[in-house]
Amino acid sequence: MKKLFKYIKPLVPMMSLGLAIKFLGTMMDLVIPSILAIIIDKYAKEGMESKIYLLGGIMVLCAVVSVLSNIYANRLAAVSSGKITKSIRHDLFSKISRLSARQTDNFTIPSLISRLTSDTYNINQMLARMQRIGVRAPILLLGGIIITLTLDPVLTLILAAMLPLIAVVVFFVSKSSIKLYTTVQEALDKLTRTVQENFTGVRVIKALSKTEYEKAKFEEDNSGLSKKERKVDLIMSVTNPSATAILNVGLTLVVLAGAFRSNSGLTTPGVIIAFQTYFTIMLNAMLGITRVFIMYTKGEASAKRVAEVLEAEEDIAVTEMPRTESRYHIEFKNVSFSYNKTRPNVKNITFALKRGETLGIIGSTGSGKTTIINLLNRFYDPDEGEILIDGENIKSIPNDMFRAKFGNAFQSDFIVGTTIGENIRYYRDIPEERLVLAAEHAAATEFINSYKEKMDYEIVPRGGNLSGGQKQRLLISRALAGNPEILILDDSSSALDYKTDAALRKALSRNYPQITKIIVTQRISSIRHADVILVLEDGEVIGKGKHEELVESCETYRIISQTQMGEGL
Repeated sequence: MKKLFKYIKPLVPMMSLGLAIKFLGTMMDLVIPSILAIIIDKYAKEGMESKIYLLGGIMVLCAVVSVLSNIYANRLAAVSSGKITKSIRHDLFSKISRLSARQTDNFTIPSLISRLTSDTYNINQMLARMQRIGVRAPILLLGGIIITLTLDPVLTLILAAMLPLIAVVVFFVSKSSIKLYTTVQEALDKLTRTVQENFTGVRVIKALSKTEYEKAKFEEDNSGLSKKERKVDLIMSVTNPSATAILNVGLTLVVLAGAFRSNSGLTTPGVIIAFQTYFTIMLNAMLGITRVFIMYTKGEASAKRVAEVLEAEEDIAVTEMPRTESRYHIEFKNVSFSYNKTRPNVKNITFALKRGETLGIIGSTGSGKTTIINLLNRFYDPDEGEILIDGENIKSIPNDMFRAKFGNAFQSDFIVGTTIGENIRYYRDIPEERLVLAAEHAAATEFINSYKEKMDYEIVPRGGNLSGGQKQRLLISRALAGNPEILILDDSSSALDYKTDAALRKALSRNYPQITKIIVTQRISSIRHADVILVLEDGEVIGKGKHEELVESCETYRIISQTQMGEGL
């Protein structure tokens, strides 16, 4: 929770002004019943109309001041809570963007989306309610008690005796509801994940006729969320009726005691009427306080979830390490890594590439190909071993400098709903001629020029109006446009025909001889001319060398080669 206080501090002056104005308006509300008691008990009996009109005018003035001040204070509350929430949401999004892949896996994408949306909304509502009702209601309650004490201490003590009972109800209900609101948000995370998976896989779901199954799955998650919300709402719903019942009992006792005291001449009708008015004010104040507690419990649960992300320590930090002289551009030295820390996904991976060389990685699904790419990109840090670029451990390279070295084209990378040119540039400072050149070298010029708008052709989100091959060539163009030192093609030519794939490889070899290339593929033809080929199986290297060497020495590679390219090798 302390993490969130720094967002409130810059707006303390505005919030203090709002509280001062709110205090003024609340005091006007408290003065009105006292003036009414004076009119009834003193001036109405004596028929002093001028005094009645004067005090009546003062009551109207107090009411106007109360309305205007509360409106303005509420506006300040909305502005300040909005600005605080905006800052929290900005920093939360920034923090999420910097989370390591491991941290993102732990939090999960649906949970992060929920924290960025519904949780920040709950915080906003908590801050707004605390300023609007959280200040006004206690002042009305305490002010009402103080003023009624001056009118009739005996009657006031009867009402005051009810307040501890209400406080006990509010305390126990609020205490039990915080954990329940956390489970509600977790259930919302699960529902968000289900919706996200359905949107992402809608074509597969329709193609396999699993719409009814997904509807049933959604209904299960939706019902689970609904049950949890019902449970917490049932608990929270105890507060208002309990507070109302307790205060109504108090009012009944006040009326009875007031009647006896009036007959005995110990109090006056005006005081009793004022007491009834103050009772209504105090009742509404108490109900307002319970509403604030409800909002506070939701806000506190959400604030804890947001703080978990904001306070997450840097998992991928830059660490100073000695640099060694090396003739290699990229080196993996006995690298091992496990996602779940139980079974290694890659084990003892060792290879070295000189600048401009090409590494091919081939293997069955789950053999560790993409894991090697994730480690080289430093999406994860290895559990053992080290990865060097130009003799420098990648852990010691500043992030901006490190990212600038790479051009990545992943198989399932995302495409933005904007023009072809902006998708290649991806909001980087890259001149137009460089975009055209990158598209040409990625064999994308042909399909781009087929559109009348060319680079200005609008692509729908996720590239729905492009074929699989067109998407991949667009992504390779994006990777090349930044003129990287290292080009990574992670199964990014799987949708290309063999002719286009061959043309792409020739263009890369001819136009980018200085770039070190890493190609992950299932096709022998894509890597047969690579300087080094790694054959992976169950996370280990079972073959390393050139194409001709592996055909002779690695049975798995030979079988793949014979299957794809025929016997005559």
